[in-house]
Amino acid sequence: MNSVIRIPSPRKVIDRRELVQTLDKLVEAHGPSKARKFVVEALRSAQEAGRVEIARRLVENPSAGHEVAEAQAFLTDQLIRVIHDYVVQYVYPASNRSKGERLTVMAVGGYGRGEMAPHSDVDIAFLTPIKNTPWCEQVIEAMLYFLWDLGLKVGHSSRSLDDMVRMSKSDLTIRTAMLEGRYVWGDQELYEEARQRFWKDVVSGTERQFVVEKLAERDERHKRMGDSRYVVEPNVKEGKGSLRDLHTLYWIGKYIHKVRDPSELVSVGLLTRKEYLSFRRAENFFWAVRCHLHTITRRAEDRLTFDLQREVASRMNFSDRPGKSAVERFMQMFFLQAKVVGNLTGVFLAQLDEQFAKKQPRGLLAGFRAKERMVKGYKVFGGRIKAPSDDWFTQDPVRLIEIFVIADREGFEIHPETMRLISRDATLIKDEVRHDKRANELFMDLLTSRNHPETVLRWFNEAGVFGRFVTEFGRVNAQMQFDMYHHYTVDEHTIRAIGLMSRIEKGELKQDHPLAHDIVHKVRSRRVLYLAVLLHDIAKGRDGDHSVLGAEIARKLCPRFGLDEEETDLVSWLVRQHLLLSATAFKRDLSDGKTISNFVEVVQSLDRLRQLTLLTIVDIRAVGPGTWNSWKRQLIGELYAATEERLRLGHAEFGREKRVAAKKAAVAALSPESAALIEKIGTKFIDAYWIAESEDVIAKNLAQLEAAEALAHALSIHTEYYPAHGATLVTVIASDHPGLFYRIAGGIHLAGGNIIDARIHTTRTGRAVDNFLVQDPLGRPFMEEAQLERLRTSIENALANRIKILPQLVAKPDARPRADAFEVRPRVLFDNKASNRFTVVEVNARDRPALLNRLAYALFESRLMVHSAHIATYGERAADTFYVTDLLGEKLTSTNRLKALERRLLEAASEHSAEEAAA
Repeated sequence: MNSVIRIPSPRKVIDRRELVQTLDKLVEAHGPSKARKFVVEALRSAQEAGRVEIARRLVENPSAGHEVAEAQAFLTDQLIRVIHDYVVQYVYPASNRSKGERLTVMAVGGYGRGEMAPHSDVDIAFLTPIKNTPWCEQVIEAMLYFLWDLGLKVGHSSRSLDDMVRMSKSDLTIRTAMLEGRYVWGDQELYEEARQRFWKDVVSGTERQFVVEKLAERDERHKRMGDSRYVVEPNVKEGKGSLRDLHTLYWIGKYIHKVRDPSELVSVGLLTRKEYLSFRRAENFFWAVRCHLHTITRRAEDRLTFDLQREVASRMNFSDRPGKSAVERFMQMFFLQAKVVGNLTGVFLAQLDEQFAKKQPRGLLAGFRAKERMVKGYKVFGGRIKAPSDDWFTQDPVRLIEIFVIADREGFEIHPETMRLISRDATLIKDEVRHDKRANELFMDLLTSRNHPETVLRWFNEAGVFGRFVTEFGRVNAQMQFDMYHHYTVDEHTIRAIGLMSRIEKGELKQDHPLAHDIVHKVRSRRVLYLAVLLHDIAKGRDGDHSVLGAEIARKLCPRFGLDEEETDLVSWLVRQHLLLSATAFKRDLSDGKTISNFVEVVQSLDRLRQLTLLTIVDIRAVGPGTWNSWKRQLIGELYAATEERLRLGHAEFGREKRVAAKKAAVAALSPESAALIEKIGTKFIDAYWIAESEDVIAKNLAQLEAAEALAHALSIHTEYYPAHGATLVTVIASDHPGLFYRIAGGIHLAGGNIIDARIHTTRTGRAVDNFLVQDPLGRPFMEEAQLERLRTSIENALANRIKILPQLVAKPDARPRADAFEVRPRVLFDNKASNRFTVVEVNARDRPALLNRLAYALFESRLMVHSAHIATYGERAADTFYVTDLLGEKLTSTNRLKALERRLLEAASEHSAEEAAA
């Protein structure tokens, strides 16, 4: 590799000649022994001036990643050269050195490549011909002290040539670092000898092994970083599709073909010229992002966290557009580059495979190689399908879709050379192809495939054909959503959702999704189902409601895909309503008959209900790991069952009285003890209680109430793990008084719990029986006795006023500290039509430990009774819904009162109010 880094106007970064003259003058003035302090100052000011100049260049040209990274390495080179010469000349001068007293300084690792971010480590190797002599050791030590005095983080090694060879052979990391070794200063002949020995003694004959080990290392790194290119807080250095993946390609190319820089990957046939330019563009973009990250944080920060994304987007001159913020546009660019890296990796490795395959044994064994065969005009060899000629797709662009359908149907992979052709020829897809009947039939075959649609659709997308054939899908390619709820870009989320639907249909997810498993084969049209999944988020990033805009896009696209009018109407309706079922299940009281009748009014048919349920399940599950849990499964199942009953019978099966009687009978059937308790204390509970709670919870409540009364306990707190809901059930029985709810909520939050559901009841004798479902901030139940005890103690302390709830809640750290990067404007919605008996109050705000307690306190101050609370969180955003009445049990209808309540709740939801109240 060329040891000299060439950058524009190098002397503006650092003028080595001038710096050397300055040091000579300092030695002249103070003498070699006393000059050190002044020398360090001179070096420091040269380093600082260089950094300032490099930072200026980054501001002036915020996308110049390579230029800035190279300038940083150039500055480091010059400082090391000056320090080396100073040490050898003034600190440890040696007039006639022996053959063993030779030293060469090599840059290794990233620094060896001649690229560094502002706070990267400086990796250097000191090489000596034989074991270190005292003079060599002194020089190395003196140099290191100077580098440390400059505040550099130095990764160093000092080895003899034999050591270097031995350790490179045994350790992959050392071998990779030495692979990028670059001469910086010192004995040039020694460097040349080291280079030749490395290639002859270390590399020769180990090429295949190196490739295998490097790829295994890459896979391990991807797993560690979240195995997707589309993680919303990506690591620009180590993540999938990042700088390290590009470096891996270069290392492999260098190890096998001795390429000196990435441009030579073209001449050795691993990349085409166009692919190499894509390589450089992606690398340049990632280097720019990495340099900005280091500059902003003033440290070696390579994670593009939410709070830094905005800042980097602004520095790189991204601006807002209708429907897309600057940060979303910047991250879309980031993911498009990551996708390019993924494609390059694919073609590069496949090309490498080909090169290795050509070196297979000749002679006797050569005849045993598999023969090529033809399938529908395509060549097939070794499980790979290949276009027969360079102009195959030019002759008929519909083949760009056909090849993926054949690959899916026959279980083939697409040959990398053909993938290259497809990417090159994707531009042939114009309106004529988009409206071609056969092309659309092939596309629908691919989308509704019973094999592995997720895998092939991902290839289809990464080859650039998907976005050209369905241009609306092209618009959401690499589109991220700037929040903590969505883990993937829109295209990746959509393809994952299609994959999940396919797995549900094949019966692979029966355990996770029993309801979906039961109904998936009952829908009237599979085409409708898969198209609804494809199109549900198609209008994200446009100006307006993506459900409404998406429904319009569906109306336009479905006839093109061959759907009839009825099917088109259904797809459009599903896209329009794709959030309805989850909003109803998670934010409304499912035991309130009006919730069900309002939902039935919109859904209207069993087929629509089934399709919407399936779409909702895969949509939530494909958001990311951890977003689906048994509590959500329970709520969706309850809503489905209640709606199906209404749709089948045209009404609820029983009136209120019969429903209460049926529930009592079901509880009595659980055990003789439960039946006896119903007889004894069942009359203390009003009808609403029997309708709202499930049989097993009622049985637990009856036993607890009876025990509390028998022991004359004014307060009874019961906590237990409740596997059916994947949560912890907390039941508090106490004398009912205003403010009970907000105090219990505060106690639960102080114990580290998040309330996901609350049902508040008062018996006819004035006792409060309140049931809460609680999870930890990561959505897991409390199960251990120590945790359950902590919950009980904390609630007891809160109710007995032994602790000041609010100051402690405000002081409690946020479970998601990075939520600060998001602004969530508090909103309050009132709905008097959602229930016959209650006013439904929904508050949207940024999630934080004190939120529910504050809102409950505001309702208490407004002299309102809370009958149930339903809490849903979407990343950093919380949606808390309360079913309330006034103290007389009436709905809130006065406009003035609603306005006053809205003001109070907005005040409670805003962050500063909690801090002021706590002060």
